[in-house]
Parts: sequence; C-alpha cells; structure tokens
Amino acid sequence: MAGFFGMRPGETCIVVMNHKWDRPGVAAHHDVQAMVEAVVLARELGCEVSMRVSGEFRDSNGPCAEFCIGGPENGSNVRTAGHLEHNVPGVELRPFSDRPDSMAFVVGGETFPWERGQREYALVAKFRPPSATRPVFVVCGQSAVANHAAMLFLRRSHRELSARLASTERFCVLLRIEAIPTYGVQGAVLARDVSASAFEPRPGLRPAAAG
Repeated sequence: MAGFFGMRPGETCIVVMNHKWDRPGVAAHHDVQAMVEAVVLARELGCEVSMRVSGEFRDSNGPCAEFCIGGPENGSNVRTAGHLEHNVPGVELRPFSDRPDSMAFVVGGETFPWERGQREYALVAKFRPPSATRPVFVVCGQSAVANHAAMLFLRRSHRELSARLASTERFCVLLRIEAIPTYGVQGAVLARDVSASAFEPRPGLRPAAAG
C-alpha cells in the first residue's frame, strides 16, 4: 500500500482543496468527502496531512505525496489545470456547455461522455513532477460525486487497480461511476487504462518551446 501511494510513515501528505465553480471558498459536500477519504488514507499510512488551497499553492510537492482533487472547470481547481497541462497533455476535458460533449474526457481518440447524475467518469493520474521526490495523484471527476467516488475507489481498491496496471510508478486511468441513482459513490469501476496516450501530447498540440 505504501509503495503504491509513495508515502512512508511520518511523512507529510498534501491534500489540495478545490471549491465550487460558482462559489470560491466553498466546497461541495461530495468534494469534502473526497478530501476526507484522502485524509483517512494518509492516516492509515501513518502520515501527517497538510491541507492546501488550490489557488494559493504555487510550489512543487517536493518530498510530499500530493492528492489534487477536483476538476479545472471555471477555476474550481487551478492546480489540477496546471498538472494536466504540464504532465498529462494527452487528456482533454471539454468545457461545461449545452453541447452533447459537455465535460467529456477525450483521450487516445476515445470520448468518455458525461451523463450527469447517471453515469459519470473520473480521471485518476499518478506522476512525479520535475523537482519532486514523491508522486502527485490527480483525481479529476466530471462532478463532485465522481471526485468522491474516485477517491473512495482509490483508497479501497488500489490493490485491484495495481494488479491491472502495467506500471504503478506512473499511470492514468478513467474510472466509470455506474448507476449513480442506485449505488451513489459506491459504483466506481475501472473503465480504461489510458496511460499510453495520456502522457503524450495530443495530435496537433505543439509542446511549449524550450528556453
């Protein structure tokens, strides 16, 4: 367990908080529950917890594992936006709109739509940014419910997930939260391992020039 999460007893784990897209400083109930799951996980591993606000945390996670929870839509979690742009460029999250592809994940030529309150997706990515010695986990759902379901799945089912991954050092998966009206946050399952595409720039997306 400790190896999968990159944490050792006595270390500090950073949990990055998001907020409701239309109410800065206020977190949705299910986002709070997602953060609670991250705190419980850290405590199970014997780690201290440092809570940080996404818009105010502008630094490397350094020697601390980090859980960055929530999507970037309308600035809800600006740190998630930065993590995805710089470390997981092969993933696109379509903006909220009245279009059929509202909030859809697009990766590897495949689209994962948002069926609000019925069937939703959450992206979970693990990577180690430059200058950090511990990993970052980005938990980015299509809604607060999906964030909560993904964090719950990660805490309870990491051994099952580990057995299905080619590598546990760096990965990107999409979880599907099934039958939300019936099972709520308990219905998350692994939908797709998209690691092969997620860490490479999308076709037509030019990497930033160096220097």
